[in-house]
Amino acid sequence: MIYGAYGFTGRLIAEEAVARGLRPVLAGRDAVRLAEVADRLGLSHRAVALDDAAGLRGALEGCGAVIHAAGPFAETSAAMAEACIASRTHYLDITGEPAVFAALRAAGPRAVAAGIALLPGCGFDVVPTDCLAAMVAARCPEAQRLTLAFAGIDTPSRGTLRTAARNLDAAPLVRRVGRLEPRSGRLSTRLDFGDGPRRVIATTWGDLETAWDSTGIPDIEVFMAPAPATAALMRLPGPLRRIVARLALSERAIARLPEGPDAATRRTARARLFARAEGRGGAVAEARLEVCEPYAFTARSAVEIARRVLAGPAPCGYRTPSQAFGKGLVLDIPGSRLLE
Repeated sequence: MIYGAYGFTGRLIAEEAVARGLRPVLAGRDAVRLAEVADRLGLSHRAVALDDAAGLRGALEGCGAVIHAAGPFAETSAAMAEACIASRTHYLDITGEPAVFAALRAAGPRAVAAGIALLPGCGFDVVPTDCLAAMVAARCPEAQRLTLAFAGIDTPSRGTLRTAARNLDAAPLVRRVGRLEPRSGRLSTRLDFGDGPRRVIATTWGDLETAWDSTGIPDIEVFMAPAPATAALMRLPGPLRRIVARLALSERAIARLPEGPDAATRRTARARLFARAEGRGGAVAEARLEVCEPYAFTARSAVEIARRVLAGPAPCGYRTPSQAFGKGLVLDIPGSRLLE
């Protein structure tokens, strides 16, 4: 099942699944919008709201796994995870929200008892960074610090922007000595993704939880290369920046924007990622990765992980992508390559 199948990313996942010969059941709250997508793809569909616990369990009947694509996941993931545990259905999602990973980790023992997998972060958030983190950690034993960064989300979807709007006034988080805390000091630095140093800004990303799970490194920070519009916004004085950002991320403003990157962009654009692990005695390991456009990557990655889960045996309980399928998972997604 793909839940949230009429959203921008949900549609991409449904189209990718069909292209790969799968026949998912499409689901979501809005029966009319759901039917439009299902009819176009020749798929069956089930309309059900997430707050209808019994209806959701019934909708999952006969499904081996669900790709949950309806965010913001801080508001929607718990209901779907509960339904999956009750119906013994493997749970996958495409979140990048740290609190969601933490909550699903806590539900891991119950998922083990139910014999199902809880696999959040099956898209661009966080497959590439999680796998890259595992790669550099393997090359830098006893690493104490991990820096991750990504570039390439230049046309965020409306769903991504709505999630960003929820966290507009919150300071970016970092992990220090194993604990999450607000970042202090400068919010930007310069990192080289393989094409020269680039300015990046601190961000709160799912790897603050998943990289901790995957590597055990106690100090973790994540940066993103801002899109051109965001870069211009960051140059404004703090108070003015917050006012402009609040206007730009209002629901009315978001509704006027494109749903996400167009088909040509998804075919041709690329994203780059950076990871550096630092250990005692000056030990350092770095790696760089290029993948296809982030929303295209999410569709390909989520479907590939669902395919592997259904082929079995799936790992029971909570897992990060690299824990479930190894640090080489990202290289199995078409368009991915390690950079020299």
